[in-house]
Amino acid sequence: MELVVQPDGAVRCIYDEAINLSALGQMQIRRGSHVEPDEGGRWFADLAVSGGPCLGPFERHSDALAAESRWLSEN
Repeated sequence: MELVVQPDGAVRCIYDEAINLSALGQMQIRRGSHVEPDEGGRWFADLAVSGGPCLGPFERHSDALAAESRWLSEN
């Protein structure tokens, strides 16, 4: 799990339960994307809420989640 500490002391990360994040202080959890299937069962990771692209299609949900996590980590 990668934690990014900003100059103002705020910590950003992709949510994971690897550590108890509430130990760092008050939490504010926001959705970074929407991973949803289309009518044909293909998966898309729509990162518009984070200012990003729509990634996909992917055959597997796990592939869409991996692409989502990779994009959020890099951007």
